[in-house]
Parts: sequence; C-alpha cells; structure tokens
Amino acid sequence: MKKIIANLNKAFDNKVRLGIMSMLMVNDWVEFKTLKEMLELTDGRLASHIKSLEDNGFVEVRKAFVGRKPQTSYAATDAGRQAFNDHLDALEALLKNRE
Repeated sequence: MKKIIANLNKAFDNKVRLGIMSMLMVNDWVEFKTLKEMLELTDGRLASHIKSLEDNGFVEVRKAFVGRKPQTSYAATDAGRQAFNDHLDALEALLKNRE
C-alpha cells in the first residue's frame, strides 16, 4: 500500500492544481480568465498554483496581445501530461487496492 501512495505526485495533491491539469489535459490552450472562472478562483490564487506547476515543468505559458489587451494562456507540457497520467494511474491503483 505504501508503494501505491508513493506513486502519487505531490504536485497534484491540491484540488486547484488537480483542476488546472484536468482542464489542460483536454484542451490545447486555456486562457487565464477561463481557468479562473471555471475553477472559481481569485487571480492571485490561480497565479500561485500555475506558478507551482510551471516550476515543475508541467505547464507552458504563452503571453500575447489581442488587440491592445494582454492575454495569457496555458498548456500542459509533455512532461506534465506524463506526470499527470502517472498520478491518475496511481490513484486508480489505490482505488483498486493493487500495485
């Protein structure tokens, strides 16, 4: 059982980061505003969790201007996708109580 728990990734142990990655796994790019609204977060709270995922190399950031307004979008990196899938596999194994 300890081995199964050891396979869980601490980067995804927070429900906000779990939500962010879940959205990024099914979309190519997601705007900051969309993440904020869908997860019902403040700017600061979302930014701190995105920063954590970015520091781990799990999220890529794209900044652009649309008209005169800045727009920040995020995508899961290949490493982020692999780490998240591994985390989900570990959760599934935990639920099935197997290794």
